[in-house]
Amino acid sequence: QVQLVESGGGLVQAGGSLRLSCAASGRTISNYIMGWFRQAPGKEREFVAAFSWSGSSTYYADSVKGRFTISRDNAKNTVYLQMNSLKPEDTAVYYCALTTGVAPKRAPLYDYWGQGTQVTVSS
Repeated sequence: QVQLVESGGGLVQAGGSLRLSCAASGRTISNYIMGWFRQAPGKEREFVAAFSWSGSSTYYADSVKGRFTISRDNAKNTVYLQMNSLKPEDTAVYYCALTTGVAPKRAPLYDYWGQGTQVTVSS
């Protein structure tokens, strides 16, 4: 049984920062691709950031590149998303996910999802 539990969301002013956490159980995250996605009201779920299968590379959506950083602590089996210089358009529910496949940017190919955490950025 794989469980992913996100935390760290909240309300922040534009220009502020938040750090999201995703605690995993049931699988060792270092053996899988872990990613972050987000979904704003009325929009499709979109890719935000992910590790490569080896963990040696990271991928980012163009909209967050240079502002967001994905990281992980293998000892804690936890993945993080540091979000800086937040903008109102970053407002969404953020999900972490795990895939047993090899495609880090494609949401339909992820096997397990967290419940999501709300991030709201005020202008």
